[in-house]
Amino acid sequence: MSSQQRKQVILGAYLGGVNHHTAWWDPKAGSQIEFESFAHTARTAERGKFDFFFLAEGLALRERAGQIFDQDIIGRPDTFTVLASLAAVTKHLGLAGTINATFNEPFELARQFATLDQLSGGRAAWNVVTSFDAFTGGNFRRGGYLDHAKRYERAAETVALIRELWDSWSSDDIVADKESGRFLARPDAGEFAHHGDQFDVSGRFTVPRSPQGRPVQLQAGVSPQGRDFAAANADAIFSPYGSLPEASDFYRDIKARAVAAGRAPEDIKILPSASFVIGTSEADAIEKYREVRNQQVTGQTARIHLEQIWNRDLSAYDPEGPLPDIDPDPEAPPIIQGKAFIYQDRFATVAKLRAVAESKKLTLREVVIDQFERGPIVGTAAQVAEKIDSFVQQDGSDGFIIGSHLVPTGLDEFVDDVVPLLQDRGVLRSEYTGTTLRENLGLAVPAEREPAAVR
Repeated sequence: MSSQQRKQVILGAYLGGVNHHTAWWDPKAGSQIEFESFAHTARTAERGKFDFFFLAEGLALRERAGQIFDQDIIGRPDTFTVLASLAAVTKHLGLAGTINATFNEPFELARQFATLDQLSGGRAAWNVVTSFDAFTGGNFRRGGYLDHAKRYERAAETVALIRELWDSWSSDDIVADKESGRFLARPDAGEFAHHGDQFDVSGRFTVPRSPQGRPVQLQAGVSPQGRDFAAANADAIFSPYGSLPEASDFYRDIKARAVAAGRAPEDIKILPSASFVIGTSEADAIEKYREVRNQQVTGQTARIHLEQIWNRDLSAYDPEGPLPDIDPDPEAPPIIQGKAFIYQDRFATVAKLRAVAESKKLTLREVVIDQFERGPIVGTAAQVAEKIDSFVQQDGSDGFIIGSHLVPTGLDEFVDDVVPLLQDRGVLRSEYTGTTLRENLGLAVPAEREPAAVR
């Protein structure tokens, strides 16, 4: 396969939070909340010709047993403020923010993202999420009343309405007035009226059409309902699968659902997250990974991870000893609030963990490492580049969202050592060719509204 035929690797960069993915106590680790950490990561990603910088967001301070959860970020700044600030220190890098569709009003979200897109010259992206718990909802008027199905109904109508707002302007709605020498808006520019189950609104949208048609939309979705929603609406979807063949199965499924929704397969990009450990040799990389893993999964981290499954305080159990000999308590209030619980059958999950611990003779901490750590890409720089390229060419994904256990300087090593090898392979740009995020991702510009249909 020639370089012209090879898929181009999409790269996003994320700045991780304080959790078992981040070695926040490493002497070289920096702040999780200072602007310079965000700026350094974004500048490094742009130096590596990444497509976008991605920022997650939490809407509540997580709690453990009623106290602030000390393995989470406290004081993370507002997403829009951070991304708008990064627009001033970058020129090409996309700026993607995670913003909740459950608790925010469509007009406000549409205006904020449209503004970010205008200020950045067409580099904004929205990662659409919904809220899963009443604990987070307590900070908002709606208080978490939406069940799983209703959340998706609201999200679907929110996305549809926001697109109506973005599309209420066309690129020819601002015209030059020869007599006054001013630029004026056409009389009906920005007019909208929406009447649905979730929203009944009308008025005039205040921000002209996006430089890229619409900001790029990102989403995660694993359930059938989530996959259908993403395949019909998203420009890119975060994949939870980092190994073949599961990743290829997910890739084919999402692309097929996109086609069923009337879209082309290339209209949606599949992007798993990945970290990396680079060594001077494969053996050196493996040894470095062991050190990193031991930094990430401390005894406290391992216990807290299992507390979500047992739903009990496990602080009395030795992390270097056996798994707890008690059963989980699914009826008690969640011991950790504000963190998604994904192990639906607690008893079955505990039984599986006990079987693994027995067969492999593992301690509590070793079980967490063995069962819950999605290992990074490990090897020499050449091996890491080859693994990324091979994964993408085999349709495991269209690229990766890259993060590091070390904030904010960890990405430097990837950009310095791996990026040039991907460029040599012809699968990563040497210079930005597009002027917007949508162009750099290879996504089509959405069609504008027909003027005759609204005038």
